[in-house]
Amino acid sequence: MNHLLDSLIFSAIPAAALAAAPNVVYVFPDQMRNHAMGFWADEPFRDSVNFAPDPVITPRLNDFARQARVLTSCQSNFPLSSPHRGMLLTGRFSHNSGVSTNCVANRPVSDLRDDIECISDVYSKAGYNCAYIGKLHAHHPTPNDPDHPGMYVETQVPAWDAYTPPERRHGFDYWYSYGTFDVHKHPHYWDTQGRRHDIEQWSPEHETDKAIAYMANEGNVRDPQKPFFMMVSYNPPHSPYRSTDDCMEQDYRLYADRPLSELLVRPNADTTMTKAPSARYYFASVTGVDRQFGRILDALDSLGLAENTIVVFSSDHGETMCSQGINDPKNSPYAESMNVPMLIRYPGHIEPGVDSRLIMSSPDIMPTLLGLSGLGDMIPKGVEGRDYSGRFDGSGLYAPLRDGALYIRNSDGDRDSLGNVISYFPVARGIKTDRYTLALTIDKRTGELKSSLLFDDMADPYQMVNLPLDENKEIVADLCRRMVPLLREADDPWYSRRILSSLIPYPDN
Repeated sequence: MNHLLDSLIFSAIPAAALAAAPNVVYVFPDQMRNHAMGFWADEPFRDSVNFAPDPVITPRLNDFARQARVLTSCQSNFPLSSPHRGMLLTGRFSHNSGVSTNCVANRPVSDLRDDIECISDVYSKAGYNCAYIGKLHAHHPTPNDPDHPGMYVETQVPAWDAYTPPERRHGFDYWYSYGTFDVHKHPHYWDTQGRRHDIEQWSPEHETDKAIAYMANEGNVRDPQKPFFMMVSYNPPHSPYRSTDDCMEQDYRLYADRPLSELLVRPNADTTMTKAPSARYYFASVTGVDRQFGRILDALDSLGLAENTIVVFSSDHGETMCSQGINDPKNSPYAESMNVPMLIRYPGHIEPGVDSRLIMSSPDIMPTLLGLSGLGDMIPKGVEGRDYSGRFDGSGLYAPLRDGALYIRNSDGDRDSLGNVISYFPVARGIKTDRYTLALTIDKRTGELKSSLLFDDMADPYQMVNLPLDENKEIVADLCRRMVPLLREADDPWYSRRILSSLIPYPDN
């Protein structure tokens, strides 16, 4: 990092403006269904959606929703942990963030790029202290264990967990994080100095303890004269969700005796699946996350920080939870996989309410947060997301709404002589509009259409009828036409390679 340049940028921001700059707290539990928030059953929210919400207990989110702007359609374009995190951090689509699919040791092709500015780099340059707490899962694991040089941080082959050294933390000056490790009551973390901490506590509870301590500046971990940007990444309600080893027993008891027919209330949910009983543990995790999020809100109030803090609650992807009869909870174009929570509170700046018109994409989050923080002029040039801050705070003209959200799915491509994945294959693309979902999957060998999904989400909100393409040619043609500018804006390989040009009307076809 060029420290002279940093000091010049910092000095260009008046001290008074820096003191008035908002703090930002971004909380995103992993694999959190947008449907798993109780307020969707209440006014004024229920008339904004056409699905029945899960019968889950979320009192703190219910209260927070009435203080926030709530989106009905925030779409995780590539609904998988690592790709979303790459888009969230960089404001670029997955293939341009470096995180082309989930990060694992035998997949060096997927790794957050060091050469582009992340949201935390921008906040840091603007004079913020920046903290990251919890799961990261955006780096390709390498044998860089600080306690055992030349070894991975876990013995599993291939390794999924990862240690992020200071030079790869993109402006985060406070660090309490790990790559990915799904043992919820026995988590571990590496701190700012690279020391490992093995904890005997439910991870969201422990991470909330650390977040509250950071906000209270225990141990002088930040400069109290500076605003702060803090990301808190809970792992639950991500799997496993099999027993009270995965959630808090007090929360499980709320659901333990309820029949599955009362929990899986959606007509597309198959209660006979082996996975079905796990809904009790999943919902228990959601209720536990709700309580921990409430503790963060309470701490902001007690510390006198709430009025000048932007608080966001979101997730990286959803959870199908027995819908469509599939076991994969994510990585699909189904609404329950793509649609994630997006609630933003900024007292005195964002009027509470529901926005049902904006279809937000993962790369939009970074520039929108920077815009809400008064840093719109510092959004990096390579950002592909749109700054919708004006739409939230009414500050003026805002970016035009897209015709929909791009759906992306990549798979492993070529491998080297050691079996490591060195390229990705863009196996599926699609579009989610205000009415339809279309996903097109191609054959890896021929590049021809292999399968498709087409849903009328207005008439069929649970996506139970896959409409044949040849019987809905006008709809398909319109959706393919609307995909073109989305593919172009994302600099997507389907656009550059003119994939499925017989269906998609690329320029100069």
